[in-house]
Order: sequence, then C-alpha cells, then structure tokens
Amino acid sequence: MKKLQDEEQLTLTSASTAELLREVLVRLGEDTAREGLIKTPERMQKALEYLTSGSQTDPDKILQGALFDVDYDEMVIVKDIEMFSLCEHHVLPFFGKVHVAYIPNGRVIGLSKIPRIVDVFARRLQVQERLTVQIAETIQRAIQPQGVGVVIEARHLCVMMRGVEKQHSSAVTSSMLGAFRNEHETREEFLALIRARANNGY
Repeated sequence: MKKLQDEEQLTLTSASTAELLREVLVRLGEDTAREGLIKTPERMQKALEYLTSGSQTDPDKILQGALFDVDYDEMVIVKDIEMFSLCEHHVLPFFGKVHVAYIPNGRVIGLSKIPRIVDVFARRLQVQERLTVQIAETIQRAIQPQGVGVVIEARHLCVMMRGVEKQHSSAVTSSMLGAFRNEHETREEFLALIRARANNGY
C-alpha cells in the first residue's frame, strides 16, 4: 500500500491546483481569458477544498465533550438533516435528507453534534451507501447505544443530468444496528416517525 501511495505522489506535477483547473477548462474548449472565467479556477479550487474538507476532520474528536450521562432509554431522533455531498464516480452533487435515531444506553450525544457528524462524512468524495454506514457506526462507537438507525433520502445529479436523465428519481439507503436491526417494532417505530413528516406536512 505504501509503495502505491509513493508512486501516486510521484505523478503530481509542480502546477498549482488552480493552474490544473484552468487547464481542464481549456481542454473543455473554454476561453479562460474571458471575463467570466478569469477567476473561475481559484473559485473552483476553494469550492472543491470546502466540499471535501471532511476528509481532514476526525469525527470522533467532534463528539468529545458532547457526550453526556443521562438516565433515558427511549428513542432519540434527529430527522430532516440537510445533506450535500459529491459522488466519487462523477464528482457531481447528491443531496437530500438524513434521519438519525438511537436508543441510549446511559449516554447521549449533544443534539447539535449529529448534524455535524453528517457534514463531516458528507464533505468527502462519497457514495450514499458508505455515507449511511459511516454515520451509524460513528454513533455506535461513541456511545455504545442499544441501537442506531440511519436513513438517507437523496437525489443524485449524476442520474438527473446525465446518463438516464431521470429528474424525479431518488435513492433511499439505511443502516440499522443493534435494536434497530434485531427488533422489528423498534425499526418500524423509527420508519413510521420519519414517514409522519410527509403526512403532517412538516
């Protein structure tokens, strides 16, 4: 693995990221000297760095200091968390909602940290399936709850804008751990509470 990484490093040129992005635009047939594109390579670089910044962030450290001992063992749900990511196959956006639930086992997570965990994993080159599992496993690892459930509903521009061009399709993925996998009633309660959003107009 290290040899492969070293070989990949050797292929890097001395050109800056902005210069490489400018070359990409030229190869696409654009005139990078025209007014609208003069600063586009620099903007592209900043956008890509921001949208992939989660790769440099440790999700476990985000949760440090936000774990609390609480005598509560009912389901905790944070739903409709907005999510934006880039698919690793075409580097096109996919976006949607993330629903997270867990049943505490003596410890809970500060509610604001759950959307932050979503952002850490979403701000990477991703696939929706992996993103779903990473969120669930991070929560499971942090507080060892009785169970964790994560559902993501997303639309993918690589499907909507190219290929089959199906503008109204969406992908739904789930990761169920512990009680959410093993207990039918627990899983159904979680899914019913998510569905209630649409029925009540929330």
